[in-house]
Amino acid sequence: MNERPEGEAAESPEPVPEESIRLDQLLKVSGLAQTGGHAKMAIQGGEVLVNGEVETRRRRKLFTGDKIEFNGEVVVIDESDSDSDQAAETSPDRS
Repeated sequence: MNERPEGEAAESPEPVPEESIRLDQLLKVSGLAQTGGHAKMAIQGGEVLVNGEVETRRRRKLFTGDKIEFNGEVVVIDESDSDSDQAAETSPDRS
């Protein structure tokens, strides 16, 4: 039998992860992409920016404060969005 010395924890506790949503899911639930397939193609095609940089990983996890740009629309992840799987949409800056 594998016994641990007295007082030693079985496993170290893992940090509680911050709420997140995947990039492809966000595009779909926010209505920026018509379908999951549309989201996948747009991301892999380099059409989506996350925090000002091209993002080609569709499973990229997004957190509060991340800014997503696609097809002339801007979405910023809001802290309250983690519960509802929605994000705040803003109009593109047309200056």
